[in-house]
Amino acid sequence: MKKIHNIQKIEFKEDKMILRVDDKEYVFHIEKISKRLLNASKLEREKFEISPSGYGVHWPLIDEDVSIDGLIGISHAPQQPDKIVMR
Repeated sequence: MKKIHNIQKIEFKEDKMILRVDDKEYVFHIEKISKRLLNASKLEREKFEISPSGYGVHWPLIDEDVSIDGLIGISHAPQQPDKIVMR
């Protein structure tokens, strides 16, 4: 599986989430990301799983998912299947 993003750090400080992905650091106000994360306890925020592709993050204790592309405001073109040449 091709890795879309390299998520290096997810950290919470006060009302902010600090994300280091692909060697860049981003800071987000939690209230703009997710009400579930905003209302989550420290333990619930700190228990997360990064998808193998690096595409997203899942918080199992609050059943929340966040897309990295959505957070940082980019999109990846869908992969096109290999063309089949008919002869």
